[in-house]
Amino acid sequence: MPTLRAEYNTIIGKFAKLFSKRVWGHVEVLLVGAILSPAERTVTAALRAVGLSQEKHFQNYHRVLNRARWSSLEASRILLVLLVNAFALFGPIVMGLDDTIERRRGANIKAKGIYRDPVRSSHSHMVKASGLRWLSLMLLAPIPWAGRVWALPFLTVLAPSERYYKKKMHKHKKLTDWARQMLFQLRRWLPSRSLVVVADSGYAAIELLWRVTQLANPICMITRFRLDAALYEPAFPALGKVGRPRKKGKRLPTLETLLDDPQTIWQPLAVQEWYGEKQRQIEMTSATAVWFHNGMPALPIRWVLIRDPKGTFKPQALLCTDPKISPEQIIQWFVRRWQVEVTFHEVRTHLGVETQRQWSDLAILRITPALLGLFSLVTLLANNHARKNRLFIEQAAWYHKKLPTFSDALATVKQELWFQMTFRTSPRITDIRKMAPFASKTNFLAHLASLILSPMDKV
Repeated sequence: MPTLRAEYNTIIGKFAKLFSKRVWGHVEVLLVGAILSPAERTVTAALRAVGLSQEKHFQNYHRVLNRARWSSLEASRILLVLLVNAFALFGPIVMGLDDTIERRRGANIKAKGIYRDPVRSSHSHMVKASGLRWLSLMLLAPIPWAGRVWALPFLTVLAPSERYYKKKMHKHKKLTDWARQMLFQLRRWLPSRSLVVVADSGYAAIELLWRVTQLANPICMITRFRLDAALYEPAFPALGKVGRPRKKGKRLPTLETLLDDPQTIWQPLAVQEWYGEKQRQIEMTSATAVWFHNGMPALPIRWVLIRDPKGTFKPQALLCTDPKISPEQIIQWFVRRWQVEVTFHEVRTHLGVETQRQWSDLAILRITPALLGLFSLVTLLANNHARKNRLFIEQAAWYHKKLPTFSDALATVKQELWFQMTFRTSPRITDIRKMAPFASKTNFLAHLASLILSPMDKV
């Protein structure tokens, strides 16, 4: 494999410190091969893509995933820093949190479980799927050259099934527990930035939301909200009384009641990029309250109730753990969550998620987060081409695109990598000047050959 160009090596080279020098050479081959592979994302497919189908020591590339010592958590931190510096340098950083099912079967896949398939199921019919459940944290940032918000994964963890914990005789670790750990880690990586995390109703748990608000620099979370949740007024201190202070005040009407109340005041609002639409007219109303449940801490929130004037979708509610944020801003941030589903679809379509065949525990823990992170890495590489107006946009007779999509970004990066592998150039003048210390003709020719030949030629 040839040496990558400076604009690519500046990004990819940030991860070199995680590996030993020998392992890093194998990592570069697997990385380029994973990008260039047309279908499956297996180790052998990556080797074929870079012309190493006759490599006798192919097991060394498998060992990068199932045996080599390197930290995927540190790789996530490096990727996050690259993404923030490229797309979210100023203002609040908006993150998306969601889980997905990787359909996998096999006796050696220990952490698999039976889950409801969110893609194939409907309100009237439920389809179950066997596989692994992954929880992914993504940066929701506007991509200037794409003209829209993309969800860029950087941290993905495996959430094993309840059956897996029973076999190990351990307490089941719920999805909200994994989410809390991920958000705490995110705050340690970005201690001074303002963080906003949007998630679905599965993460609207009082304990999780309350914990992230108790940090030294709280994280603002926005989730879907139940229409029948128990809401209260804030508790005011009772003067002249002893005992435990009150947690809540007077009970407030539920959001279901406000939805049917003719005296509820609705405000019109035009929302940009509403679930795939460029603009959507909605009506909303909002207020602050305390969400409380017995045995749980009292959580101050701002709720937002949304309905469609045309009646094409059911009314829904949102909650925000920061009551000071405006309802308009809450809605604008929450609609970015749809891009998380788009990314899950893109990585299955273009990056081969669910085609990998690793069965060892360590390889399973590494390969799927790596493929999700590859989506973000390709976006970073394509960003360099976009700055120089060298981003290819594929057109079709039946579909005209004005702005590039991820498939265009991937095609541009593939084209650049194929170019580097096919057309090799002579050494630069600066490299030739370095040959001066080689006095003998033999040493001179050996050093010249090492500059011209690629590592693939030396195999």
